[in-house]
Amino acid sequence: MVTTFVCGHRNPDTDSIVSAMAYASLCNALGNNGYVPVRLGHLNDESAFLLKRFGFDPPLRISNVRTQVKDIEYDQPPLLGKRVPVSHAWTVLKGEQGNHASPITNEDGTLYGMITAGTIAEGDMDSIMSPYVDDVPVFNLLSALEGRIINNDENVFENISGEVIIALPSITNVLSTAKKESIIICGQQEDVVKTALDAEVNCLILCQSDLPEKYRGISSKTCIIATPCDAYRAARMLYQSIPVGRLAEKNNLVSFHLNDYLDDVRESVLQSRFRSYPVLDENEHVVGTLSRYHLLRPNRKRVVLVDHNELSQTVPGLDQAELIGIIDHHRLGDVQTGYPCFMRNEPVGSTTTIVATMFQEHGLMPGSNLAGLMAAAIISDTVMFKSPTATPQDRRIAERLARIAGLDLDELGMEVFSAGQGTGKTAEALLKTDFKEFHIADHRIGISQITTMDSAALLARKDEFFEVMQAMKTNKEYDMVLLMITDVLKEGTELLFLGDEEIIRQAFSDFKVENNHVFLKRVVSRKKQVVPALALLWG
Repeated sequence: MVTTFVCGHRNPDTDSIVSAMAYASLCNALGNNGYVPVRLGHLNDESAFLLKRFGFDPPLRISNVRTQVKDIEYDQPPLLGKRVPVSHAWTVLKGEQGNHASPITNEDGTLYGMITAGTIAEGDMDSIMSPYVDDVPVFNLLSALEGRIINNDENVFENISGEVIIALPSITNVLSTAKKESIIICGQQEDVVKTALDAEVNCLILCQSDLPEKYRGISSKTCIIATPCDAYRAARMLYQSIPVGRLAEKNNLVSFHLNDYLDDVRESVLQSRFRSYPVLDENEHVVGTLSRYHLLRPNRKRVVLVDHNELSQTVPGLDQAELIGIIDHHRLGDVQTGYPCFMRNEPVGSTTTIVATMFQEHGLMPGSNLAGLMAAAIISDTVMFKSPTATPQDRRIAERLARIAGLDLDELGMEVFSAGQGTGKTAEALLKTDFKEFHIADHRIGISQITTMDSAALLARKDEFFEVMQAMKTNKEYDMVLLMITDVLKEGTELLFLGDEEIIRQAFSDFKVENNHVFLKRVVSRKKQVVPALALLWG
């Protein structure tokens, strides 16, 4: 199932959080599964209170939507244990999937090494020049040779080592150099068998012979194996019974994790020359492999933006994602797409109002808890319908949602604005709770807004706010920094500002400016009153 992130803006307010949750719920209910609401920052006090009040968990927090390894369709070849024989590894590599390489794992699933067909072929060629095997498990050997041990049951053998000698009929004594550390392969040659047993070689392999019947049950230090293979095949399969872990490449491995970003992966791949790279999960377990061709056309994350449409407010990495929709009630910003996408922008006071209208259009009624949460979000963003952005549609939708939830709107409004008082929080935390950056003409400004029912308590901390605002202005190189302390009961905003005082005087000429502070009566909206006033002044 493809995941689609429904994402509000940075420093999310209640409308941003709830509209994302509601739209994801709507899409999933209509059968468009895989929609997940996400957030880009901490929940403010108001949002945290309301989510708990109506029994919802906070949305997943993400930091960006850059393409990651987990977004691509990486290969998932069979994972081989380091103890399996080389013959089995070769069968896997040359199977229907035609894998170029396969990860070798430890018993706990972590990465041990990588094996390729070339590595196996190289080891096979080396065995011609150096016919020696070391500590081959007897289990592996019996499986490769389709053989059986004919010794007495009291003779126990775990591993076989030694130089491999094929004793064919010859006028010379091929066993003249045989030592205890030898593995003899022969056929119907009783003299060879006797000589090998007298020399107590490590292993004697009898190929396509009836001699096993004669020596069955013999007690000997030599491991005697009977096999239906001919001598040539027995010799080759002897090397193929080596544990694959011994041939695997273990040094200088380059691996990637599911959460690694493809930008970083490309850089690493360009600096190395492997055909395949292991992919690990968060527990270091191997989950697959990727190759260069996986990086050419990766699957991108799908994103729907709600309550914003400006790059300065959106999720980082949006240029690497597939933007499939925008639902907003703000001015059109600078987000661009290279293809058509769903767009719904309406001049209402809350994005949640738009989403609730979409519920209605589809004949779907939200559950009582979600309806209550959506009503609270509309109240929050319209400042109890006192914001100039509020419309009759906001009130109608909020009243309808409140009826579904069995709530009184006025009582819910008191709960909403009492929750955001910010008691005990630092000035910096309060400033950053609902902070947005705007670019107007050549000016760069930051505007924070705190909605409260007791502005006097916040104004008492004016010096703390100015100190933090000055640091933000310096560090971010803002032309102006504004703090809107919007009082619901006063139906206005106590505006604290740093920057050119004359600009504030001109933008809000009807109000008295004093000591970087002015009370703006009937001004409660950042996007429809403060930002437009500055935009008009700066052209």
